[in-house]
Amino acid sequence: MRLLIVDDHAQMRRTIRSIVADDADEVREVEDGDEAVEAFEAFRPDWTIMDLRMPRVGGLEATRRILRRDPAAQVVIVTENDEPQLKGSAEDAGAVAFVTKDRLLDLHRLLGRRRAAS
Repeated sequence: MRLLIVDDHAQMRRTIRSIVADDADEVREVEDGDEAVEAFEAFRPDWTIMDLRMPRVGGLEATRRILRRDPAAQVVIVTENDEPQLKGSAEDAGAVAFVTKDRLLDLHRLLGRRRAAS
């Protein structure tokens, strides 16, 4: 499985990488939404794990851009805020899941279930 991790904080990218390491054959990391769209095009990941709030281009806009290019893209939004409005916005943007940063271990379970189903 190929994963793209998008977060503006290097430590958070490392944390996510360590959680999903057993699920991934290859992982790439970028810092913002603009880079995410470019990396998606070049890398074609099976999954993109996308921070919601980032400078320049945020996760929702980057998710929309990625899905315009590839409607089958699998994007998981990660954020610190567990607000129903944000979950709805992530769903509207096309994200397949929404995970709060205090529950990052859910990523391992989510990706593991999806991998087993494919």
